[in-house]
Amino acid sequence: MDKLANPAPGFQRNPDKVITVESYRGTVTVRAGDRIIATSTAAKILSEPPYPAVFYIPFDDIDFGKLAPTDHSTHCPYKGDASYWSVQPAGEAGKNAMWAYEHPFDEMVEIRNHGAFYTNKVTVEATPG
Repeated sequence: MDKLANPAPGFQRNPDKVITVESYRGTVTVRAGDRIIATSTAAKILSEPPYPAVFYIPFDDIDFGKLAPTDHSTHCPYKGDASYWSVQPAGEAGKNAMWAYEHPFDEMVEIRNHGAFYTNKVTVEATPG
């Protein structure tokens, strides 16, 4: 099925908006202070100019025992509805620090079951492999 010919309901087509998702070759580690929240060798990089690139980490590589779901949500016309989690070891600074598109538009299926973190709330380290 051609995803561009048959976009998902709610997906906004914009020829000037190019979003790419690629595998990252290396290790991505997310920390709150000295506590590791996530570490992955299967992270993806989502590029959506003019925004900075963002690492999306598979749920299997995230320690959800250090996170708490929140009621916060946002909507992206290109990715879908995002859910948020607070990073508990970061305290108030970690509020809504991780987001994920649990049911993204078909056009962004590559980031399903992956979480991304705000770099101003936690430390995200990328080590090329």
